[in-house]
Amino acid sequence: MLTEKQYDEIRDELIHCKNPLFFFHDDADGLSSFLLFYRLVNEGKGILLKSSPELGLEFLGKVKEYKPDKIFVMDKPKVSQDFVDKAKCRVVWIDHHSPVEISRAKYYNPRISNPNDNLPASYLCYKVVKQDLWIAMAGIIGDWVMPDLAEEFRKKYPKLLPDEIKKAEDALFNSDIGKLSRIFSFVIKGKNTDAMAAIKVLTRIDNPCDILEQKTPQGRFIYKRYEKLKKEYDELLDDIKKNVTKDNILLYIYGTNKNSFTGDLSNEALYLFKDKIILIGREKNSEIKFSIRSSKIVLPPIINKCLVGLQGYGGGHEYATGTCINKDDFKEFYKRFREEIRKEMNLV
Repeated sequence: MLTEKQYDEIRDELIHCKNPLFFFHDDADGLSSFLLFYRLVNEGKGILLKSSPELGLEFLGKVKEYKPDKIFVMDKPKVSQDFVDKAKCRVVWIDHHSPVEISRAKYYNPRISNPNDNLPASYLCYKVVKQDLWIAMAGIIGDWVMPDLAEEFRKKYPKLLPDEIKKAEDALFNSDIGKLSRIFSFVIKGKNTDAMAAIKVLTRIDNPCDILEQKTPQGRFIYKRYEKLKKEYDELLDDIKKNVTKDNILLYIYGTNKNSFTGDLSNEALYLFKDKIILIGREKNSEIKFSIRSSKIVLPPIINKCLVGLQGYGGGHEYATGTCINKDDFKEFYKRFREEIRKEMNLV
């Protein structure tokens, strides 16, 4: 984790600005990180990043539009040096992916000092703000981590995380805090205007039971949106289950007429089929965007090797990565990927 001095530095950056601009990843961890920061200061504007793993020059328009006095980036694996150089205000970046070199930004990543410290961004942000533990736990569990905050959370919300649940993956799929994490992930799907409307409502909810038990108009609004999207998700998950074979790779690709559930589907598919390598892809225009999961095989080196000479990119964590490949190159990519997986499994 970060040091107490680093947490204090981030908090000082946060409370001493008047018009912050927040860029955050489009998953439960990224959303929770934003909510934690925004609810501390109740100032600024949030930008949900869906299109690319990198915060690049194409987002400078948002900076020019909102004229922030400070930019915060949460849970994004890449920020371009050109973006930092041209932003014309301080950039504070909190992340937990593989560390990168960046200058003129305040960069906080626990893996700089400990490569094995993969605590999610929402954990780091909670240690900064020290409030809204339920929001933090929804983000942390969504990233498959059971933190040292779990016992404190159990005492405060015993029904949301029963004592018998010890593993993050069991919490994600078999507890109410896991359900809340999936609600966070689902309500930011679809049109950006709808996603941001849901996020605005979430900034005003103070109790997780308002959502889970639909106790307030705001909670009912969030839950209703979740139910609508979950219906679409369940249809895709059922189709995945029907197409499972004895192969050690589970490959499933669906069309652009559906919302992007690749990360959520790949996580649940790995939970259901732990011995398989999971590739869930969504085809859009001339590309296929994949979420890839494994319980044992480190993925980034394999993906980088398979992408050589092809139109595509990839990145992420050791056992959970994203990859985007040109549709015309997918056949070759998948051929290479199968060969590399067979080598890792000693099947050749």
